[in-house]
Amino acid sequence: MRKDIHPEYHKINAVCACGNEVELGSVETEMKVEICSACHPFFTGKQKLIDTAGRIEKFKQRYAKHFEKKAEA
Repeated sequence: MRKDIHPEYHKINAVCACGNEVELGSVETEMKVEICSACHPFFTGKQKLIDTAGRIEKFKQRYAKHFEKKAEA
């Protein structure tokens, strides 16, 4: 393997916007991220279901006849 052609790999602390720090290996000297597993809604279980403009109600109205036919059968 040739010398001096590969970047130097070292341990760094990646810092999230929430303040969480994770130790990683990288060729970068520092890393800042906006979201991590400590603050992401998928991992924290604090997901919110947002019904914008009544999409669920519109769907139910549009397919109400279809669902009624299946219920009768």
